[in-house]
Amino acid sequence: MVKQLIVGDAMNELATTRRILERLPEEHMTWKPHVKSMTLSGLATHLINLLNWQVAIFLYPEFDLSTVPHRREPLERREDVLEEFDANVIKLEKLLAECDEKTLGEEWTLRNGDHIILRQPRAIALRTFGLSHMIHHRAQLGVYLRLLDIPVPGLYGPSADEGN
Repeated sequence: MVKQLIVGDAMNELATTRRILERLPEEHMTWKPHVKSMTLSGLATHLINLLNWQVAIFLYPEFDLSTVPHRREPLERREDVLEEFDANVIKLEKLLAECDEKTLGEEWTLRNGDHIILRQPRAIALRTFGLSHMIHHRAQLGVYLRLLDIPVPGLYGPSADEGN
């Protein structure tokens, strides 16, 4: 039952994230709302990276940020974003289907070299470091769309752009 809840939660959040990525306006991929903000393409690519990290939660006992390149070139085309997103959703879905509750309860570590950032059961790491982190940046992407006057899809019900 616990696994069903975790898998259902993950799949719902991933489907919701895809809906917002489908709205990416290619003509504005280099736009950013503030000098301290990521570009639209940078934010979309970060969402892809977070999905890669969710996959890593199930492939490895730990993830070391010091081994990851600091900046990945942003994907500039909506099609490329969706293609990588979909491929990684398939990977995560398979990993979740294959895992059991024992695996979900196993300790997983996020580190940056010798510095341990968090150490949690995989299920909790998926929710916090994976899904909640993704939801945070997905919400930022929704603000970007709003500022660009692009209709925002409903995420947990209808949006102002979708009506009732």
